[in-house]
Amino acid sequence: MSGDLEVFLDETPGETRGAVMRDGRYTHLLIHREGDCPQTRLGARSVGRVTEVNPALRGAFVDIGADSPVFLPFPRNDRLTQGQRLEVVVTAESRGGKGAAVRRLGPGEGAPRLLEPAPSIALQLQSFAPGVESVTGIEAIDAVLEAEDEALSRAHAFASAGIDLSIERTRALVAVDIDYAPTAGRDPKQGRAIANREGLRQAARLIELRNWAGLVVIDLVGDGQDGEAQLKAARAVFAHEPQAVFAPVSRFGLLQIALPWRRTPIEERLLVPDGRPTVQTRAIALVRRLRRQMLADTASPRLLMRCAPEEAAIAGPLAARLGPRAGVLGDAAVAAGRGHIEEN
Repeated sequence: MSGDLEVFLDETPGETRGAVMRDGRYTHLLIHREGDCPQTRLGARSVGRVTEVNPALRGAFVDIGADSPVFLPFPRNDRLTQGQRLEVVVTAESRGGKGAAVRRLGPGEGAPRLLEPAPSIALQLQSFAPGVESVTGIEAIDAVLEAEDEALSRAHAFASAGIDLSIERTRALVAVDIDYAPTAGRDPKQGRAIANREGLRQAARLIELRNWAGLVVIDLVGDGQDGEAQLKAARAVFAHEPQAVFAPVSRFGLLQIALPWRRTPIEERLLVPDGRPTVQTRAIALVRRLRRQMLADTASPRLLMRCAPEEAAIAGPLAARLGPRAGVLGDAAVAAGRGHIEEN
C-alpha cells in the first residue's frame, strides 16, 4: 500500500483479476480469462494479412490468426492491398458484436501469428501504480468482488455532496444523470457547483471502472449557466484520457464527451444480454469461493463445492488445480448460482 493507492491481484484457476483502489474507491477492474483469444487482448502484437480493403469504412480487415478478422482503420490517403502483410497492435478489444481494432506498426513477414502477448494483469497493475505491491489472498478475492459489484451497479449515492448518480450504457451512448438534493444552509449556487464537480469525478471513475467509452452524455445540475467552469472540471477529471473530445455545455446543462474504446465492457465479459451471469462466470465464481474458503479454513481435510451440473462441468477441472483438498460435485437438485460448500 502507498498512501491512497492500493492494488489487488487475484489469480483463480480459469481467470485472473486485478483491481485498483484510489482514495477508498475502485477505479479499475481488469479481467483475463484463460479462454480469451490472446491475439485480441489490448496491447497484443501480431503479424497479420489484409483480407479485405473497405474504402467506405476507411479501413481494412486483417487476419491475425484469431477466430475472426480485426479492423484496421487507415487515413484516406493511405494505401493497402489485399494479401499485404503487416505488423499490428491491438488498440481496442471486441465489444457489442464488433471485432477488435488494431493499429499498424510496420511491415510484417510470414503467416498470421502472435508476436508478443498483451501485458499481464500484474504488469498492468504495475503501470497503474508503479512501486505499489499487489495485495493477494483473501483480501484480493474480496476486493475484486467488491469492484465487480460496483461495476455492475447502475445507481450510486454520494452523501457528502448530496448527489445520486445514475449511469447507464445504451447502444448509442453512455447516459449519466447527476441528481442533487440541496442542503439546508448551503448557498444554492455553491451547492450545485460542488455537486457537479463530485458528480463528474465519480462519473469519470465509474466509466473507467466499467471499461466504457464512446459518446458520453452527462446531465449536470442546473441549466448550463456555469458551462465554462463545468467544462473545465470535466477536462480535469478525464485528463487521464488524452484522446477525449469535449463539446460545450448546452443551455440545458448537458455535457457531451467522446472517449475512445479500449477494453471489452465488464458486463459483456461477465453477463448475457439479459443481465444474468454466464455459466462460465458462475462456474469461475464458485471456484473463487472455494479457493477463498480453503485459504480461510486450513484445518478441514477436504472442501466440496456442490453446484448445478452445468456449472460443475466447468468448475470441476478448474478446482482440481487447487489441490487435493478441493472438490466439485454436480447436483441437479442445486439451482444455478446456488452452489454451496460442504466439508467432505
